[in-house]
Amino acid sequence: MEEQPVRVLACGDVEGRLNALFNRVQTIQKKTGQFDLLLCVGEFFGTTPEAEVEWQQYKTGVKKAPIHTYILGAASQETVKNFPSADGCELAENITYLGRRGVFTGASGLQIAYVSGKEALHEPAPAHCFTSKDLSALVAPLTSTSKFRGVDILLTSQWPRGVWHYGNNPEVDTKSCGSSSVANLADKLKPRYHFAALEGVHYERVPYRNHVVLQENAQHVSRFIALASVNNPAKKKYLYAFNIIPMKTMDPSELVKQPQDVTENPYRRATKDKTDTLKSSFSTEEEEPSHQFFFDLSKKHPDGEGRGRDQHDGDRHHQGPKQPRRHPQPSGPCWFCLASPQVEKHLVISIGTHCYLALAKGGLTPHHVLILPIGHYQSVVELSSEVVEEMEKYKSALISFYKSKGERCVLFERNYRSQHLQLQVVPVPLDRCTTEDIKEAFMVQAQEQQMELMEIPEHTDLKQIAPPGTPYFYVELDSGEKLFYRIQKHFPLQFGREVLASEALLNIPTRADWKECKQSREEEEESCKQLRDDFQSYDFTWDE
Repeated sequence: MEEQPVRVLACGDVEGRLNALFNRVQTIQKKTGQFDLLLCVGEFFGTTPEAEVEWQQYKTGVKKAPIHTYILGAASQETVKNFPSADGCELAENITYLGRRGVFTGASGLQIAYVSGKEALHEPAPAHCFTSKDLSALVAPLTSTSKFRGVDILLTSQWPRGVWHYGNNPEVDTKSCGSSSVANLADKLKPRYHFAALEGVHYERVPYRNHVVLQENAQHVSRFIALASVNNPAKKKYLYAFNIIPMKTMDPSELVKQPQDVTENPYRRATKDKTDTLKSSFSTEEEEPSHQFFFDLSKKHPDGEGRGRDQHDGDRHHQGPKQPRRHPQPSGPCWFCLASPQVEKHLVISIGTHCYLALAKGGLTPHHVLILPIGHYQSVVELSSEVVEEMEKYKSALISFYKSKGERCVLFERNYRSQHLQLQVVPVPLDRCTTEDIKEAFMVQAQEQQMELMEIPEHTDLKQIAPPGTPYFYVELDSGEKLFYRIQKHFPLQFGREVLASEALLNIPTRADWKECKQSREEEEESCKQLRDDFQSYDFTWDE
């Protein structure tokens, strides 16, 4: 027998506008049929005389809510008076206060976890705030059983801090919005739907997954939805309608289906931002001032000034309190740290704030380049967020550049027997082979060497699959598809080049080893100058 879904409406801050809310609900129910319950997050009561008059009509039974309505407690001191106790109770016919925190299980088996109010900033907590003890008391009984998979719905007034990571951006000030405790709660309870309010905006985050790809069994996805206040003048969405089959009665294979747009879990950013730890691990007492390595690229802007970030950048901190940027430094010599005396600066094409672009030494093709971090990072999974962001800008610029040349690009990284991250970017003429051909060549040639390249979902963050320190080989295709191999013991160092140079792709097998493709310094300088000129109109660092 097929399970009947529960029909649910969720609402943002009502702020006492009960007639507007319930009229809207009645209109919806006339069109689409009766809903089973209405869940209200944020501030339910208002503080104006008009709001008080409206509430008295429902409280005294003159009016009745047209649907079973469940609300959260006060989110400000002004509305505390409307709640007789911290425990849940019926406030009027069909209007139930859920309580300070807890779990409500409906007759259908639908499980709803909830926390009222805002996070307390100090003890003792005001009546409209929750504490870490409240959250522990909610989480512990649920997660203590081995059968716990998550809850169907989580209701909080406050947003979870950082929910936007890996996802679409909300129209809020992300520096101050949300609570870390609510984020931790959402991470532990794994709700299929999480509703919040208080920010006056509507935001539906793309779904995120609750498991680590290739490391844990598939689990259901979570959807976070923030709703605006009822009858807001900007007409932002404040009501959300959905059908849900309770988790406990759902077919497990249906429950764990992953939608196309699913992302990584925003609350489990593997290394968060590693800048601080990297600084303490790698930084020398005094870093070389930046003007020692932000050198002139023999190019001038039309106004006669040196390239975007001119040679005096490193001295700017003398003019004010702004300190020079500190990049992580190696403990010994490194050929690829831009501040290092060993780096071959004549191969540099472009320099950003966190990354730079260089011509590959002994490249497979004239346009074979490397994207490298300026500071000392060993692999992509160790990069801080701002370095990743700039690396993505370089990727996009190169994709456009190659496209103008009738080429598609393949990116690969080998985090094995390497000291400094080198993201290899190799263009392949569009008329030579398709993206599918490239993917197949990597798969087949890996199998021939008893290696299994795994395809990983497009929105997967590499940090979730390969924690820092894990040796791996990774390929990214122009379609967004990614291939990954966790290196066990041995790995052919030239594997990426060998596949691309093979007959199936570029058909230049003699160039598989970079040492066989060396040019003289003069030839390298000429090639680099040519590529720098060609790339200039795509180089975002010229605009900054």
